[in-house]
Parts: sequence; structure tokens; C-alpha cells
Amino acid sequence: MRTLLLNPPSYGGFDGGAGARYQARREIRSFWYPTWLAYPAGLIPESRLIDAPPEDLNIDDVVSLAKGYDLVVLNTSTPTVTNDAGIAERLKDHYPRIKIGFVGPHTMVLPLETLERSGAIDFVTTGEFDYAVAEVAKGIAFDRINGIAFRSQRGLHRTPDRPPLENLDTLPFVTEIYARDLNIDKYYNGYLKHPYLSFYTGRGCRARCTYCLWPQTISGHTYRVRSVENVYEEMALAKNLFPRVKEFFLDDATFTDNPVRAMELARRFKKLGITWSCNARANVSKDVLRVMKEGGLRLLTVGFESGNQQILKNMKKGIRLEQARQFMKDAKELGVLVHGAFILGLPGETPGTIEETIRYALELDPYSIQVSLVAPYPGTEMYRQAAKEGWLASEGDSLVSNGIQNAVISYKGLSQEEIFEKVELFYRRFYLRPRPILRILKEMLQDRDEFSRRIREGREFFSFMAKRREAVGAH
Repeated sequence: MRTLLLNPPSYGGFDGGAGARYQARREIRSFWYPTWLAYPAGLIPESRLIDAPPEDLNIDDVVSLAKGYDLVVLNTSTPTVTNDAGIAERLKDHYPRIKIGFVGPHTMVLPLETLERSGAIDFVTTGEFDYAVAEVAKGIAFDRINGIAFRSQRGLHRTPDRPPLENLDTLPFVTEIYARDLNIDKYYNGYLKHPYLSFYTGRGCRARCTYCLWPQTISGHTYRVRSVENVYEEMALAKNLFPRVKEFFLDDATFTDNPVRAMELARRFKKLGITWSCNARANVSKDVLRVMKEGGLRLLTVGFESGNQQILKNMKKGIRLEQARQFMKDAKELGVLVHGAFILGLPGETPGTIEETIRYALELDPYSIQVSLVAPYPGTEMYRQAAKEGWLASEGDSLVSNGIQNAVISYKGLSQEEIFEKVELFYRRFYLRPRPILRILKEMLQDRDEFSRRIREGREFFSFMAKRREAVGAH
């Protein structure tokens, strides 16, 4: 079948999901690469990948671009599934013979519920979907394809689960699909150099954080990795395909889960002379950090989440506050930048623990931060716990409203409105200090492109915060 892989349009500036773990608008214009969709795109001859959000494509644009395709596969997520079902219906109205499939963590957790949302959806995937989608594109009968749920004249059906892929080296290089179908200038990220490029060297994460969507759904708690040689070959190819790229980001949930491999890759990357960054936990030893830094590492994205040890225990973070403090000390001594991620509203949160977390962030003083609201996605332990304990503010509340993350959890003595409002306070107390202001000004004065970018991001940030306040008023 002639196949279109689609990250569909949604709210303006909304990064709905393909490679994003944070399925909402960011404080500044940011988009992750549609890496998950790029794998089946590479497996299916003459396919096409369209990433609508960064291209500012609307539904009419997508309907027009879908002309002539036999199969359209949409990446969906919990916040966007209703919108995406409407897009499927528009496509079916225009092209009645087209087959439409939905993929992503949401379909894995709620496959039949997703099918029931619209008769326009012919099938959904129930796990890793690379080869399941490729088999659909080959025209194999639905009932002979493992790892899907589908619609027939006799009702809804689910086939046996497809085991997770163990030999990741069999997958195509997504960077070739990026070069064929995407415009890298459209992909911004506030803490990465522009233009940047991201891809995976492995899937899964051994950590057990109760809120984290991907390891508990589509990628699993085993860190399955590509061989060092395979990753090196793709990185070398990507460097040649995209000579303008200033930074490569390894988007594995926790690239440092295998420190020996991380050091081996760093030594190989050193030969390429590239700048790269990755996701890590706050438990990487100084020796490992040193080897990674020598191999071109610039920045680590690290989830600190909370400054209260009991909250970290409640959400099974597996990191001690003192351990994270030592990690930050080591990173700063070696010149490795850290983008710190924090979450408000985790189990055990109080006004006092929010203040502890803000003070903790000021003490750690990472290069940059992001502050999120806890998001209880279906399929996570956090969701099951919130439903059982009655923490969900109301049955109809959505995780995202007009692309902006909602506070959907409340506790005795801490309302959802209070949690929501603390995000802006957190940002202001962190960034409106002399040290980060001077840090940003120094970067702006050293690089004209950086100057223009930071001015734009500043406008976007304050505009976003105003929209957040409007969202509170709307409720």
C-alpha cells in the first residue's frame, strides 16, 4: 500500500507526541523529531512521513496531502485522541477506500476504546508498531498480524501481542527519513543548539518512576540497545547528511543506564568531532562524565523532579538528594551543562514541599530548567494510584487544554489551582536571578544567532505565561 505516516495537526504550537514525552505546548516553541514514526517509514518502500505541527499544517492541508495514499497511520496520544479521531473521519469522508491506523502509547493501553471512538479507524497497534505497520502496508490480513486491534464486519478484534524487538540493529536509520521528508530548521528546543537532530540508540528504561509514560507502556523497563557500531554508523551518516547541525541529541529515556556502553560510544563520537547531549539520571559517576565530556558531550537532561526525599520515594525515583547534589557538583567541575526537569503535584506534595523543590533547584542551579505538572497518563502506576485514592480532580478533566498542560490532581490542603499557579512562580524565582540572567546575556553577546534566538524565546515565554493565566480564568 502507498503509505503516509502522519503526526497530525493539533493546537497551535502543540507537540502532540511522535517522539515527545511531554505532550503539550512548551513555554517556548519546541518540537521533537517524529522518531517513532520514522522507523516504519523506513521499512515501507515509497512511504512518506509528514510532521504537521512544526510545519504549521492544518486539517485541510493534511487532507489534500493524503490524496493518492492507500494507508494513513496517525500517531496519537491521550490529550489528542479525540482531535485525531476527527481527522480520521475527515480523511475517510474524502477517501472512503483509505485504511487508517492509530499508533502510540494510548492505543497500547486502550486499544478497543480507541477503535470505538470512530468507525473511521480501521486498526490500532498494541505495542511497538514498527513491523506491525509494515505488515499492514504489505497487505497482510489484519487477523494474521500480531500486535494490533482491528475492526471487521463482525466487530472489534485483538490479535496476540507482538514481543518487544530485541535486535534493534535490524531497524532502518531514521536520519535517512529525516533527510528525505523533514525540514530540520523547523525543530527547536530551548536548551539545545539550533539546528539540532535527535534519534534513539536504545529503547526502554530500568527506572520505575510511577509517572513516566513510555517505559510503562510502549518501550518497557528493559534497556534494549543498538550495537555501538550501528549507532556510530548512523551518527557518521547523520553528520554527512546534515552538515549544518550544531548538536545531536540521544533521546533514549536514560542513555546512561549502561555506563560502559555510554563511554564506548563517547570514545567513538570523539573521532567524529561532534557536539552531543543526552538524557541521564542524577547518578552518573564523575569518571563516566569525564569520558563522555571528552567525547563531545555538552549537556545532560536530568529529571530531579522534587527537592523532598519522601516524594522521590513515593514516586519510586530511586535517587537520593545528596546523590543528585554530588552529581551536579561533578558535572559543573567538568563543564557539563545540565537541563533540570522538575514536576509539581507528585504524591505527598504540599505547599511546603513545593517550596523545598524551588529552593533545591536554586541550590543545584542547573544551566536551564523545565517545570511540569504531574500528568497521570492511562497505563501508568501514577494514574492507577490517583484513580484509587481519589486524587483526580474530576472525571472530565483533561491533561491538556488548548495545548496547555492542566493540573488534574489535587490533595487535601493543596488544590489543583494552587499547583498550576506554582509553575510560573517556580520559573520566575529561578530565572529572574542575576546568575542565570548573566549566563544568558553572555551567550547572547558571544553569538549573533543566539542573541536573536533568546530574544524570540523571551517573548514566547512571557506570552505563554500570559496564556496560562488566561487558562486559569477560563476555568
